[in-house]
Amino acid sequence: MRIALAQMNPIVGDIAGNARMAREFIAQARRQGADLVVFPELTIIGYPPKDLLLKPQFIDDSLRTMQTLASEIDGITAMIGCVVRNDQPIGRPLFNAAAIIGDHRIQSLHFKTLLPTYDVFDESRYFEPAPPPRRGKLTQIAGVPVGVSICEDLWNDQSIIQRRLYREDPIAELITAGTRLLLNCSASPFVAGKQEYRLRLFAAQARRAGVPLIVVNQVGGNDELVFDGDSVAFDANGNVIARAKSFEEDLLVVDLDERSTTTAASSIAADELEQIHRALILGLRDYVRKCGFNTVVLGLSGGIDSALTAALAVEALGKERVTGVALPSRFSSEHSLADARQLAENLGIAFHVVPIADVHDCFERTLAPAFAGREPDVTEENLQARIRGAVLMAFSNKFNHLLLTTGNKSEIAVGYCTLYGDMAGGLAVISDVPKTMVYQLCERINARAGRDIIPRSSITKPPSAELRPNQTDQDSLPPYDVLDAILYRYVEEEKGAARIIAEGFDPPTVMRVIKLIDRSEYKRRQAAPGLKVTSRAFGFGRRMPIAQNYIQDLPKHGEPSPVLE
Repeated sequence: MRIALAQMNPIVGDIAGNARMAREFIAQARRQGADLVVFPELTIIGYPPKDLLLKPQFIDDSLRTMQTLASEIDGITAMIGCVVRNDQPIGRPLFNAAAIIGDHRIQSLHFKTLLPTYDVFDESRYFEPAPPPRRGKLTQIAGVPVGVSICEDLWNDQSIIQRRLYREDPIAELITAGTRLLLNCSASPFVAGKQEYRLRLFAAQARRAGVPLIVVNQVGGNDELVFDGDSVAFDANGNVIARAKSFEEDLLVVDLDERSTTTAASSIAADELEQIHRALILGLRDYVRKCGFNTVVLGLSGGIDSALTAALAVEALGKERVTGVALPSRFSSEHSLADARQLAENLGIAFHVVPIADVHDCFERTLAPAFAGREPDVTEENLQARIRGAVLMAFSNKFNHLLLTTGNKSEIAVGYCTLYGDMAGGLAVISDVPKTMVYQLCERINARAGRDIIPRSSITKPPSAELRPNQTDQDSLPPYDVLDAILYRYVEEEKGAARIIAEGFDPPTVMRVIKLIDRSEYKRRQAAPGLKVTSRAFGFGRRMPIAQNYIQDLPKHGEPSPVLE
């Protein structure tokens, strides 16, 4: 059987546009002699649709479009992700489904069994799991009994996953039913390190079933999530026989009968930093495009974070669509302005200098009567950041630029950022990139270019917000390598203070960092959306209370964990 893997980049909610895109993929697959073309999860509406699923008209439009699309298809079979209404009086109103269409009709429907409700997923809010009579249902394609699954249905293999989340095993049911081919349509978002894990998991499922496995994953950025594609075909022994491109749309055709490996060259894995770089580029490009913007603006401080953000923006959009603005205050150093100017010249972007000293002075004079008798403090420092935010938003409003914020994960974690100041904007490009990785990405960009696109002094000088004389980040924060190590353990690994300290970290430093992280939740709740590239990003996948007072208990070293008898 010749199968086309249609790795598509849909826009959430663009039902008509997504259907047009699907038609183009189907026509191309037909021209290449495919018997079957497989699309990602929820092809027609895009993933994740979130509360659009609560709108009856949205569901009506998607169902009508699916019927129209099915009526047009002949000469090839297509598997397309869609929604289907649950006609039972009890349960959630929808099924997450895959439709097999061909011969001008919908030939069969298959429902998702395992509905993820963790991290960024909340499918139990909308969907009913496949009822038992629908599980293990096979369909005939080109005379082959085929088992259909949807994304999470494949993520339940006991040989790979130590603690499984589900009692049901949809793949085992398809195996028992006698499937000779497994198909899976997915919308599995990227996080660092996930690509190779997926390959191991899917290979194990193919070996367990003893049949070929086709997995087609969505590609593209949708809000905070970036989908990397990387669709793949396995033979019955779990060997990769074809792999689609990462972070790009692709139509990959594989002939299972011949076990072709001619397309497997694309399966060479990029390193983790390269994957993160590509994810940021794709996420930024698609966020700008899908939100209806054409150009972006950002503040250029001469520091490394704004430099990285600007370089990513140019790579994603092109230099003619990026504007940089330097906003020097009376505390800004000459070298910072020079670095910002040099960066803009290196990137070839439009560049403006808007001094804010006079505005800052005016604010201070205006507030002086109310602040009489009080020494200057962080209030006056934050005024500068808020003035900069106001100026950048003026550029955004006047020229319809999307304002990019430039804060990294380390700063946002501990609240080293100013609400309505440097946090103002429409997209926080590197908000899930720790400071130590910011340096790594900048070095990579320069190495790839063969010259210092990002000025060397922006990389080597001590980082500073320059809101008071001789200020550096380390006046208030631990060294970034220490901070990032604690941050990784506390946020991504969910370790408590005692375990982190037991790994050799200074107890007062650990307690201070944890306190800063917990107390900064209210700021993050008001931040611009950011692109998720790690396993635990700040955003809608991390749902921490703002008003809370959990005090970390520090048991003695070696004390056993408490249990309930």
